Amino acid sequence: MRNKKIPLRKCMVTGERLPKGELLRIAYSKEGTLTIDPTGKAPGRGFYIKNDVAVAKSAKQKNALFRGLKIDEQESFYDELISYLKAEEDANNE
Repeated sequence: MRNKKIPLRKCMVTGERLPKGELLRIAYSKEGTLTIDPTGKAPGRGFYIKNDVAVAKSAKQKNALFRGLKIDEQESFYDELISYLKAEEDANNE
């Protein structure tokens, strides 16, 4: 029996290659907006960051997402991302 291949993706902030399930997908739409995509099926170009609040805070300090994509910064995206990851972390701890 063949072992099933686990898809790996690279975190945009840390550069680590991790299984897709350990990462959060961010979708970049044609309109130029970023959205959090927990399902992994939202339209647009997708990229990944590690499911960790510390990584999201690091991305905010470095402005890694918008600098990496070479687009204008969206004011509240990092705060939305951090609060989403905190809520996910709290739900997993219960």
